[in-house]
Amino acid sequence: MITRRAFTAALSLTGLTALAGFSPLRLITGAMAQGADVAKPQSLPDMALGPANATVTITEYASMTCPHCAAFTEKVFPKIKSEFIDSGKIRFVFREFPLDIKAAAGSMLARCIAKDDAPKFFAVIDLLFRQQNDWMVKNTTETLSRIGKQAGLTQTQVEDCLKDQALLDKIAADQKFAAEVLKVQSTPTFFINGEMLKGEQSFEEFSKRINSLLKS
Repeated sequence: MITRRAFTAALSLTGLTALAGFSPLRLITGAMAQGADVAKPQSLPDMALGPANATVTITEYASMTCPHCAAFTEKVFPKIKSEFIDSGKIRFVFREFPLDIKAAAGSMLARCIAKDDAPKFFAVIDLLFRQQNDWMVKNTTETLSRIGKQAGLTQTQVEDCLKDQALLDKIAADQKFAAEVLKVQSTPTFFINGEMLKGEQSFEEFSKRINSLLKS
C-alpha cells in the first residue's frame, strides 16, 4: 500500500500537486479469489471496440506508464484492429490498471476527454502511449494539460479532471477487483474469452488464439 505521506510526496516531486487530495491507490498482493467474471464491468463503464455480441472478446488490463503496454498499442493493436475488430469478428475492451500515480492521472485524463465515446478514448490512449516518455519524464501535469487542451479541454477542465476524487476512486476500485478477483498482477494482462494471457504478445499469438475460437 502507498501511504498518504508517500503518495503526497510523490505528487509534489512529479508536478502532480493538483492530485494531492486524492486517496492513495492500493496495489493489491496476497491471496486471490477464484471464479472471476471478466466480462462484467465494475465501477466504470467499459471502453470497447467491436460488436457487443462478438464470438470472441479480448479484455486488456493496462497501465498508462507501462512501456510494454505502449509497445503493444503501437505495434500489435493496429493489426488486431484491422484484421479482427474492424471486420466485426471480435470485441476489444480496455481497462485501467494503473501501477503508479502518473498512470492514474493519464487514465483520468483519457476518461475526461472521451467521456462515453469509445473510439475517441482509444485515440486518446494511443496518443498518451505514443508520448509516454514525454509526460512520464518531464513535468507530468504540464504535459497532460497540453494534451488535454489539444483534445479540446480548457485548462480548468483539465484541472477539474485531475481533482476528480470520484473518478479516481472508481479506477482504484476496478484495479482492486482486477487484482483480487481476476488475479491481475502485472501489465499488460489480457483475457481472451476469459482465459488469461500475461505480458506483451505478438500479433501471431493473438491471431492463432482468435482464429481457433472463431472456428469453434
